[in-house]
Amino acid sequence: MESMRVAVVKVFLGLLLMLGVGGPLLAGQSAMAQTPAVAGQAERLSALEKQVAANTAAAASAQTAGDNGWMLVSAALVLMMSGPGLALFYGGLVRKKNVLGTMMQTFAMMAVITILWALVIYSLAFGDGNSFIGGFGNIFLHGVGSAPGVYASTVPSQTFMVYQLMFAIITPALISGAFAERMKFSAMLTFTVLWTFVVYCPMAHMVWGKGGLLNAGMGGRIPCLDFAGGTVVHITSGTSALVTAIFMGRRLGFPKEPMPPHSVVLSFIGACLLWVGWFGFNAGSALSAGTLATAAFVATHFGAAAAAVGWSAAEWLRQGKASALGAISGAVAGLVAITPAAGFVTPMSAIWIGLLAGVFCYFMVVKVKSFFGYDDSLDAFGVHGAGGTLGAILTGVFANSAVNPILGAGKPIGLLEGNGGQVLNQLIGIAIAMSISVVGTLIILFLVDKTIGLRVSEDEERDGLDLSQHGEEGYDWAH
Repeated sequence: MESMRVAVVKVFLGLLLMLGVGGPLLAGQSAMAQTPAVAGQAERLSALEKQVAANTAAAASAQTAGDNGWMLVSAALVLMMSGPGLALFYGGLVRKKNVLGTMMQTFAMMAVITILWALVIYSLAFGDGNSFIGGFGNIFLHGVGSAPGVYASTVPSQTFMVYQLMFAIITPALISGAFAERMKFSAMLTFTVLWTFVVYCPMAHMVWGKGGLLNAGMGGRIPCLDFAGGTVVHITSGTSALVTAIFMGRRLGFPKEPMPPHSVVLSFIGACLLWVGWFGFNAGSALSAGTLATAAFVATHFGAAAAAVGWSAAEWLRQGKASALGAISGAVAGLVAITPAAGFVTPMSAIWIGLLAGVFCYFMVVKVKSFFGYDDSLDAFGVHGAGGTLGAILTGVFANSAVNPILGAGKPIGLLEGNGGQVLNQLIGIAIAMSISVVGTLIILFLVDKTIGLRVSEDEERDGLDLSQHGEEGYDWAH
């Protein structure tokens, strides 16, 4: 019995010993088991955070690559509008003896404006300055590198720079349509270079430049809507074209002597190239490959098609037939008119703008030009000046915040949305563009005329610009 009690006590003491010593051992083992689990979880969280950061960086890199790719393609498309687009379009509209001289005027802008743009013009148009003109901070492209700038957050500053260069090339080239077949090549070079400094630079800065007076997206005091160049490109060039045509006077024999286009085929090809290139002109102005570019792309196409129909219909009603020349002229008029509105309007509004532009520009070319008797050789004012002005006004009417809330989320933009003041802003922008163009162009024409002379001689005009200005002929027929 005693031995049994001793055995029970020993068992009891053993149990106590196990509880006293084994408990901490078990707890330690549990803690030791948990430590790797906690550490593993922390490692997994850290790995997930790194993966999220890597995915974010990859997405940003992909967006930058996509936007940059689209902008480079758009720059190429806009350059295509000058050569071969505008060169062929204008070249086909003149007489055979002037085809090379006319095409050379556009080609010269591709070379000369490019060099001047790199040296100083880009800085004056888009560099830091005041409300009216940029400064000299970016001369020789100083500070214009691979990093994004204030104008486009996902593309290199150099991409933005070269894209805007293409606008500066084609704008003075458009004016050449007014003085075609009668201005000296040396005078053309001097005039267009000075015009780019005096007219284009301040208008580009006021509408698109940081701190510009008319810049709707960057706090301008007078927010004028111009998505891709209604005021900056078409109103300035069109108005200057009219002033130049009047200042220089008519071509020899105009209007009694017939002066039909020597090749509507060339003009037809050129117009089609302009239409395609205009997608870069307008949709590229979104400065990214997003939905805004899509909206501008669609509006551009619909506007051009509607204007071609509008011009052709008006011509058909008046003359009993629709001509190829009228159809392509209408398409260009629609492209001009939709340019300021492309990134602000719906597709249906774009159709209305195109239809109105086609009919209106036809009226300006056929009726107004003949009534006043000015010799705008290739209708630069009738298409670009008139079409750009109409488009700028209609932008203030049809602009839709659902397409582009440029004035702020929930704020109406156009007249049809309840913002009637925008039409007034558009008219102010038009008035400023026209005023600068008229005054600047007159001053430049006067200076050039008094120094090197504007017009070729009568004999040179009769021989044609190809021979008199370049010593060659556009067509060397085999005998």
